[in-house]
This record gives sequence, C-alpha cells and structure tokens, in this order.
Amino acid sequence: MTIPTPLKIAFCITDLDPGGAERALVQLVIRLDRSRFSPHVICLAPAGELTETLLAADVPVTCLNTRRRWDVTVVWRLLRELKKVRPELLQTFLFHANIAGRVASWLARVPHVVSGIRVAERRRNSYLLFDRLTEWMVEKHVCVSQAVVDHSRTMGRLNAAKLCVIPNGVDFDRFSTAAPIDLRPWKIEPDDQIWVTVGRLDPQKGPWDLLNTVEKLHAKHPGLKLLWAGRGPLQADMQQWIDTHQLQNTIHLIGWQDNIPGLLRAAKGFVLFSHWEGMPNVVLEALAAGLPVISTNVEGVAEIINDDQTGWIINSGDDFSVRWDAVLRDPQSAAQVAQAGQQRVRDHFSWDAMAQQYMDLYENLSQPKAGKDSR
Repeated sequence: MTIPTPLKIAFCITDLDPGGAERALVQLVIRLDRSRFSPHVICLAPAGELTETLLAADVPVTCLNTRRRWDVTVVWRLLRELKKVRPELLQTFLFHANIAGRVASWLARVPHVVSGIRVAERRRNSYLLFDRLTEWMVEKHVCVSQAVVDHSRTMGRLNAAKLCVIPNGVDFDRFSTAAPIDLRPWKIEPDDQIWVTVGRLDPQKGPWDLLNTVEKLHAKHPGLKLLWAGRGPLQADMQQWIDTHQLQNTIHLIGWQDNIPGLLRAAKGFVLFSHWEGMPNVVLEALAAGLPVISTNVEGVAEIINDDQTGWIINSGDDFSVRWDAVLRDPQSAAQVAQAGQQRVRDHFSWDAMAQQYMDLYENLSQPKAGKDSR
C-alpha cells in the first residue's frame, strides 16, 4: 500500500513580529497534521520574535530580509524561494505578502494559491485596487469574518465565489488561567477600576474617541483607570493630550507588553474603540480572560459578542460613555455577562477548530477536479 506524500504548503507572511495575523499563522502551522501536510514558512521581512516558535516546532522558516514594505525586488527573492521549495499550495497572510505571493506564485507556477484577508481595509483604496487587479491569480480568499467577506465583495469587488470565512481562534487556557501582573508601576490602587485596551496608537483604533470618553467618565467614576498597551505613531500626540487634560494618573500609555494574558487578568474590563477591524483577536483574548468587554461595532465583533449577553457593542453615533457608565454602575451584571462571554469563546473559538477548517480547505483544493488530470 502506497503511503500518501504530505501536501507541500508554503506560508508567506509580511513579518513574524508578534501581532494578531502573525500569531494566527503560527498557531495554524504548528497544528497542521504532518502526516498530511508539509509546511514551510516564508517571511518577507527579517526574522521576528515568532520565528523561534516555528523553528522550535520543527517548521522550516526562510526570511527574505526586506526592510521596506514596498520593495518590489522581494517578488524575485520570493520567486527563487518558491522554485526551491516547490510547494503545491501557497497560503499568504497580510496585504504585502498577498500581492507579492500572487505574482511570485504565478511565475513559479504554484498550482493552488490561497490568500488571507484579515481586515476590512478602509484607509487605503490602493490596497483594494491591488487586490482586485491580482485576484485572477488566487483560487480562494480566506476572510476572518463574514463582515470581511461582505466588505471584500462590496467595496473590494472581489469574486464572491472565491470568498470564505475561517474565524480566528484563541488559546483559551493561556488567557483564562494566567497569573495577574503587578500593576504598581502605574500607581494603581487596590480599589481602582482598571480597564485595558490593546493595540497600535493609530487612528484606526479610535484613540481620540476613547480618551474623550475616559475624560467624560472620570468625574462620575474617579477610580476609573485606563491602561493602553501598544506603540504607534500617535504616542506623542496622545501623551500631550493626556498631560494637557491633567489625566496622567487616569490614562497610562504603557507601551508594548510581553505578558498580555497577565495584563488582562489584572484588569476589571476591556474596551475596543476601533473604527475598522477584521475579527479582533484582542476581543477574543479579553473574553477568554473573563473580562467584561465593550467594543465598537466593527467587523467581526458582532460575530463574537451577543450584545448585552456576552459583552456590549457600541454602534456608530452612540454616546460611548453611556454604555460604559452603565456597566461600571452594575458590576454584578457585568460579571455575569463576562462569564457568558468567556464560555462562548471556550465553546466556539479555539485554534484547533481554526486549524481543522484550514486543513479541510487545503485538502479540498488539492483534490483532482473532474475533467482535469491530477498532479
């Protein structure tokens, strides 16, 4: 009896620094059934922190060391690597890897190409245009939520038949059982109401909406403190705003944090005021940590949270402070909703479930089609 040869899959991503898409790729690749799939990860940028995680799982990794996102020469380096690896399927993650991967895979004659669309891009129309112009090179687009499918179909004008949904996952135990970190470096008192947000200090994350809402709530809830974990281009402007409004003891920009599970477990709640997303991993992580979660109604959130049952959703045009104030005033109800949200994540959003859906997709695409010769 002939033993089937594992399907050779190349995974291409822009970089391997810690981030939602990068962690999802790593969690997918390390969960692949090696008797059925043989993975090789290609990173356009220099090696990032997550490179070691892949190597430790015995996954080959090639980093092409591109230092500029728009360095077109990376296509030729990627082409050489694909010719060396000779994958039967290429899976790309993130915009720059999607575009470079499509062109290189076409030149390398890779039989199957799957792209990953992880955000409903609303800032760069050029991204949607490039997606549309190169779509003919793609067999399937995997979107992280139905909302991203809808955006890709209506705004991106991508072929609906090529779009499918595989939601993000979360390492539930890592967040539900993490030891809380020490918050004393930020002069937090035991009775303070510590709420957290995680993400780049970037207009996408709605920073001014969030800062203004905290200022509005501060008079009613003097113990409310916001810790924002992340870095970004708006850091200096945001800190100046905080200083000008004398909220240095209320809002803390705490920079990049290695221990996000411990940070979440030390908090009383989580907020996300983004203007657009795909399916925010941080919402899944906060729910897994057992926190009450308040989020704007961005892509993917309504597929995670049932409003007033497993969290709270703020619609465009709503006064953000009204919902947050109500949650702060009723901690008992907030705890019940948080518990329901945690159970929903445990039941429906595991990395194993995500990986199984990808494996099913890869096997389906690799099957010989009727009327065509098999590879």
